[in-house]
Amino acid sequence: METKAKSDGASAGIVDVAVLDDDQDFLQYMEDFLTDEGIYRVRTYTHPDDLLGAERPEVILLDMKMGPFSGAAELERIQDAWPGVCVVIVTGYPSLEDMRTTFKRQVFDYLAKPFSLVQLRQTMANAIETYGLGKTAQERLRASLGRQIKMLRVERGWSLKELAAQTGISVSQLSSIERGAHMPSIDSLLHLCESLGTKPSALLSAIEF
Repeated sequence: METKAKSDGASAGIVDVAVLDDDQDFLQYMEDFLTDEGIYRVRTYTHPDDLLGAERPEVILLDMKMGPFSGAAELERIQDAWPGVCVVIVTGYPSLEDMRTTFKRQVFDYLAKPFSLVQLRQTMANAIETYGLGKTAQERLRASLGRQIKMLRVERGWSLKELAAQTGISVSQLSSIERGAHMPSIDSLLHLCESLGTKPSALLSAIEF
């Protein structure tokens, strides 16, 4: 069941957050706190299908144990439906195995209940910074593209200096692109794709912008 957000839609500077949990009291607590922060649009759900049937959020706070629903299974469904979405695992039953499983699925962070408001605030701030959330379309495109380029570089075990040697693009330019500060030129994008073993269309498709 979805509870109504307290603000009318996401806009520039507002981060769209969805919370999936079977505890109504916890959902109300999260909605009240995040809404009071003034920078979040909050939607809460108790059923995974309701979340997946709604518009794509920017951040998902996902409970790992929700009655008949497996958090790990729902995480897989979410990431299949929305590749690259920022997921923060929230659980009252933390385990090392759960942490290993979720981080293999590339979740952004893992919060064990009870967590402090300071922890939650910092996690959300980190997500906003890392994913470039609450920004203009141009800023989000730069951040998403930079993040994807960095991921491909790291997968190959390359440093910025090594990628610079492969592409002929300076380290400072590459750093700026990966941080989302600047868009690569067409020539630079083609050099990056060739060096990273991908096509421009595949790179742009992967960022799910």
